[in-house]
Amino acid sequence: MKKKLLALMMGTSLVLAACGGGEDEATGGANAGDPEKLYNQKCSSCHGGDLQGGAGPKLSDVGARLSQEEIESVIANGQGSMPPGLLKGEDATAVAEWLAGKK
Repeated sequence: MKKKLLALMMGTSLVLAACGGGEDEATGGANAGDPEKLYNQKCSSCHGGDLQGGAGPKLSDVGARLSQEEIESVIANGQGSMPPGLLKGEDATAVAEWLAGKK
């Protein structure tokens, strides 16, 4: 029983780390407002540090395929295996605007 609980806790920790969980809310997020830093913190583990993809699709030309509003909708609602709400509010808007410029 203890092994199963430990495995569950470790698995959950890995998922949260891979999806950018664990933000320090006391500081309001040290990267608040900087879209590139927010992307690197929350998105690059799946979409790649160079926007070329990995577990998630490449985003280097996402602005040619989707509008800022569509990108923000994907961030808010998730899509495919991407969970919803990794970024919220102004952070989601800033990253969507930054990504929309990638053409």
